[in-house]
Amino acid sequence: MKKVNIGGVPEHFNLAWYLTLKNGEYKNQGINLRWQDYYGGTGAMCKGLRNGDIDIAVILTEGIVKDIIAGNPSKIVQTFVQTPLIWGIHVAHNSNYKTVADLKGTKAAISRYGSGSHLMAYINAQNNNWNLENDLNFEVIQNLKGAVEGLTNGDADYFLWEKYTTKPIVDDGIFRRIGNCPSPWPCFVIAVREEFIEEHEDDLKTILSIINATTSEFKDIPSIDRMIANRYEQQLEDVQDWLAITEWSQELLDEPTIINVQNQLKALDIIPKVVDYQYLIHKL
Repeated sequence: MKKVNIGGVPEHFNLAWYLTLKNGEYKNQGINLRWQDYYGGTGAMCKGLRNGDIDIAVILTEGIVKDIIAGNPSKIVQTFVQTPLIWGIHVAHNSNYKTVADLKGTKAAISRYGSGSHLMAYINAQNNNWNLENDLNFEVIQNLKGAVEGLTNGDADYFLWEKYTTKPIVDDGIFRRIGNCPSPWPCFVIAVREEFIEEHEDDLKTILSIINATTSEFKDIPSIDRMIANRYEQQLEDVQDWLAITEWSQELLDEPTIINVQNQLKALDIIPKVVDYQYLIHKL
């Protein structure tokens, strides 16, 4: 049986992977798909792809685009979640900061340089017409647990993370959310190491066909809202709101979207150049 390693964040977006694995759907096709949770998010997954720790990553669009341009030998093979990610802008509950404008020039907690929390801090700064050199400072905190410690201790002042994932921390009175910052593109894509694509394209097609069959009907799964609420310790109404605004995709990211992502990253000096569409994607 072919062993394939895949990584993603342990969040509600990836429940479809858990369900298909639990049902043994990959093993039925002779594939031993092994899921690995990446609490460190995009930066950690980029490192995992580069090192060969994982063959496939369910990863933030902007993060993998940046890392492929920086030399990651991987390609985007499909969009996974079509809708933007709604990043909540969080401060410690007892913080003096009341508005996003108050955060100008303060320190953002980020999981890693090159991570989604890092890149979206730039997007937020641009949205608010801040000076990108003078008004942005960073403190690396590794993951969500590190963010809780960093904001509570005052090592950092604010933190961008997916708003529904952090909602329980807000409800518990640890964080306050003072704003939102939607990503200006589809949020999650599936990226695969080039070596794996070359050697195991049929297995990859099988894996994608299984996950796509589930995501295309995901919202119709009986009591899916309760399952998500229980598994990820979220309020049922929050899950229902999230399901209402979230759309999965079974298609490849199109060229205009890839160009838009790159143009925005280039304008922020996050990438040095805009590359051809074919450099970033692989059409199966």
